[in-house]
Amino acid sequence: MYVMMATLALSAMSVLMFNLVLPQIREKFSVTNAQVSWITSAYTLIYGIGTVVYGKLADRFRLKNLLTFGLLLFAAGSFVGFFAQSFWMVLAGRCIQAVGAASIPASAMLIPLRYFPPERRGIAMGTAFMGLSIGSALGPVLSAFILSFLHWKWLFCFPFFLLMTLPFYRRYLQDEERQPQGKMDWLGGALLASAVTLLLLTVTSASLWFGIGGIVALTLFIVRIRSCASPFLAPDLFRNRSYTIGVTITFLLSGIGFSLHFLSPLLLAQVYELPASWIGFALVPGAVASAVLGRRGGGIADSKGNTYLFCIASGLLISCFSLLSTFVGVSAGFIALFLILGHVGLTFGMIAMSNSVSRTLASEQSGVGMGLLSMMNFIGGAVATGIYGKLTDIGQARTWNPAALHSVGAVHGNIFLVLAIAIAAILWISLRYFWRGHSIRNNLSFKRKK
Repeated sequence: MYVMMATLALSAMSVLMFNLVLPQIREKFSVTNAQVSWITSAYTLIYGIGTVVYGKLADRFRLKNLLTFGLLLFAAGSFVGFFAQSFWMVLAGRCIQAVGAASIPASAMLIPLRYFPPERRGIAMGTAFMGLSIGSALGPVLSAFILSFLHWKWLFCFPFFLLMTLPFYRRYLQDEERQPQGKMDWLGGALLASAVTLLLLTVTSASLWFGIGGIVALTLFIVRIRSCASPFLAPDLFRNRSYTIGVTITFLLSGIGFSLHFLSPLLLAQVYELPASWIGFALVPGAVASAVLGRRGGGIADSKGNTYLFCIASGLLISCFSLLSTFVGVSAGFIALFLILGHVGLTFGMIAMSNSVSRTLASEQSGVGMGLLSMMNFIGGAVATGIYGKLTDIGQARTWNPAALHSVGAVHGNIFLVLAIAIAAILWISLRYFWRGHSIRNNLSFKRKK
C-alpha cells in the first residue's frame, strides 16, 4: 500500500502539473485556447473512462500484469510528449499517458479489496488516499518550482519515476489467474465511453446536440448490456440497490468536494487578487492535513465503522462551507485554514464511501464495480466544474447568508452556503437509505459467519 501511495502521488502530480503550462504551450505552438484546453480535457476524459475498462479487465487478468502494461504505457506517452515537435504530438503524448495512468486508480481501489479483510480495509484505503493528497499538495508547487529554471517539457519526465515501482508490484502482488467469462464486450465499452464523453461535453459546451448524442449512446448502451451474453457491465450490478445508492452518494460527494479544488483558487484570485504562486501555497495546508490524517481516517473506519467516519466527514465539510460562506472577503489566511476542514472531510468521506461500496459487491463484480465508482468520481468532478464555472460568471449578486460579514464575493459565498445545505441533505439521505440498511446487512453477514 505504501508503494501504491507513492504511485498515486506521482500520478496526481502528473495530472495537475500541466494546468500551469497551458498558456506557454498555446504560445509555443500558436494554437487557440479551445485547442490547448484539450490537453487537460482529453486527458481527464480518457483517464475517467479508462478506470472502468481496467476494472473490467481486472476481473479477467492478473492485476500486476495490468499495472505493468499501464505504467509502461504511461512512460511511453511521456517519451512521446517530451520529444514532441508539434502541438498534436504533445496532445498525443498526453492521451497515451492517460490510457496508461488509468490503471493506477483502478488498481488502488482493488488492491485493498483483494488483499485486506474488511476489518482492515479502511486503513488500507486511507493509505492510498494519502498518496492522492500528497500529489495534490505538491503538484502545483513543484510544477512552479521546476518551471522557474527548466523547460515545461521536463514535466513529462515524472512518470518515468513510476517505473521504479514495477519490481515491487511484480513481487508482492499474487499470481492467481483470473478466469475470463466470455468475450470482452468492446462494443458496450465504446458505447459507454461515447455516452460519458458526449454528456460531459454537453455540460462544458452547453450544446444541445451533444446532449442528444449522449442520450442516444446511453440508450444503445442499455440495450446492449441487456441483450449481450457477456455485457461490459452486467445488469445485475445496477439491480444491487446498495451499490447503486452508494455510487450515487459518492458521485454527489465528489462533485461537491471538487469545489475545494476549483472554486477555492477562483475565490483567491478574483476576490483576494492573489498571484498564482500564493494561491498554490494557500491550498497546501489543506492537502497536507488530509495526507497526514488520511490513514487515521481509515483507522476510524475500521474501529468505529464507516457510518461514524462519514458523519465526521459531513460535519467537517458543513463547517468548512459554512465558514467560507460567512468569512468571504475577510482574510485569505482564514480561507486557507477553513480549507483544511474541507480537505480532511472530503478525504474521510471518500474513504468511508469507497470502503462501504466495496462491501456491496460480489467478488466477480469487484473489478468493474470499483472501476465504475472511480469513473463516477471523475464525472462528478467534471460536471461540477462546468456548473461552478457558469455560476461564477454571474458577477454581482446579493448575499444569501445572513451571517456573512462582507458583501464582496457574494457569488462564491452563496455557492458555499448551498453546498453546506447539500452536504446536510446527503447526510440525512445516506443515513436513512444507505447506511442503515448497509449496517443491517453487515451485521447479519457477521452473525452467519459466527
